[in-house]
Amino acid sequence: MARDVWDPRHLPDLRGRRYLVTGSNAGLGFFSCLQLAGAGAHVIMSGRNPTRLSRARAAIVAQVPDADLETLALDTSNLGSVRAAAATVRGRIGLNGVLLNAGIVHPPKTRQVTLDGHELVIATNALGHYALAGALLPALAAARGRMVWLGSVSTTLFSWDPTDPELVHGYTPWRAYVQSKVATSALGFEADRRLRAASVPVDSIVAHPGYSLGGRTRRIAGVSAPTRRKRLFSSLQAPISQSKERGAWSPVRALVDPDAEGGQYWGPSGFITGSPEQVTPSKVTVDPDVGARVWHYAEHATRTEWPYLKARKVRLR
Repeated sequence: MARDVWDPRHLPDLRGRRYLVTGSNAGLGFFSCLQLAGAGAHVIMSGRNPTRLSRARAAIVAQVPDADLETLALDTSNLGSVRAAAATVRGRIGLNGVLLNAGIVHPPKTRQVTLDGHELVIATNALGHYALAGALLPALAAARGRMVWLGSVSTTLFSWDPTDPELVHGYTPWRAYVQSKVATSALGFEADRRLRAASVPVDSIVAHPGYSLGGRTRRIAGVSAPTRRKRLFSSLQAPISQSKERGAWSPVRALVDPDAEGGQYWGPSGFITGSPEQVTPSKVTVDPDVGARVWHYAEHATRTEWPYLKARKVRLR
């Protein structure tokens, strides 16, 4: 499908294709699943809260009665949970794509540490996804699939170099969020460089949702229920914001557009709002030195090396 006629409301036929979305119970993850399911894809909805995940699945079925869905328990802040979920998914043949969406948008006021001993925000937004993508690499290679990492417009506005990714010193909620998104984007671009060098047929793409607000998102029982106060506050930002549903357009296009390629960055055409298109990433996220440093950090923090050789053998078979 040519890029100049892409319609996010009418995706290509995705029947027979399998996708995993992290953080599926609400927000961007939910609407990504809804859009994929509406196009006929088999969608693996994952999240850390089984009850909310079940409600989200029911909400999609209410709108897409023939939706092909399954749910999977997955907490990206917990490496044990990540490995268990990956083991469940990779036991099957082929995975066309994984949307690494789950994350903390509103970090805690004070620094918190996960069970694995890592700062909560970067563990949830970046480290868990690094480990998950690596564990799913052979399954993705078998289908010549792709991984999409969720970036953020904040990396352009505040391009902090994550020299202290665990924020042992100088923690603030905003810095924790931005650094985690710089790290996530840098991992996505570094993954593209490494996958190409290893001749693994998996695309690594980064996409951001612009400025997407829950208060501008339609009400969906069990999933999205913005308060009147939240809607009022969001309405004041209407000219510079969009709904979570539209925010999902860019990552979904990066995931399914047959013309999209590894190493690209996708986002709204109007920088923070608009139709999905290829855009320019911030310099810090595509800096090879930053990418290599963040990769080294993630590799050691998760004790996970990506199985390039195994993925390449899958491709050769």
